[in-house]
Amino acid sequence: MSERRALLVVDVQPTFCEGGALPVAGGNAVAQAIAEYAAAHRDHYALVVTTQDWHIDPGRHFATPPEEPDYVDTWPPHGVAGTAEAELHPALADLAPDASVRKGQYAAAYSGFEGTDGEGRTLAQLLDGVTAVDVVGLAESHCVKETALDAVRAGMSARVLSDLTAPVTPEQGELARAEMREAGVEITPSR
Repeated sequence: MSERRALLVVDVQPTFCEGGALPVAGGNAVAQAIAEYAAAHRDHYALVVTTQDWHIDPGRHFATPPEEPDYVDTWPPHGVAGTAEAELHPALADLAPDASVRKGQYAAAYSGFEGTDGEGRTLAQLLDGVTAVDVVGLAESHCVKETALDAVRAGMSARVLSDLTAPVTPEQGELARAEMREAGVEITPSR
């Protein structure tokens, strides 16, 4: 069986970059690097899919004042549906993905496999026939990790391109990489 590979661009949104509600250090640089990589390597992929946090009313996922977020189960409001921060990062303006998935409308959602496109199709449905994925985006320690793990669970081989992602903290990044490797996810640079 020949390999059919997809590029999954996970949550590259201003909300997770410097100046956003829940910034990851280096987020803007990751967005630019992904845009350059995708433009140069588009012909290597059968499909390019983006995911976005698109929170309408995610319940306990958002800490509500006076509650302080614990940054484990509760977070400051971020990726609020319909805001500029929830849109794809401007660096991806020319990406032209084959499909886009939004997740977390009414609950916490870390994996892109928890989202749907505008026609209600899940990421798994969109990836029908895909045998391998490259996962990039934000944040490595959370949504990138969960998307890569779910790809493996769905029977695909998965790689995380290490120079095209960034963790919330270095420590969380180390833990995420260990968990992904243990599950069979390959961690490799894009070049």
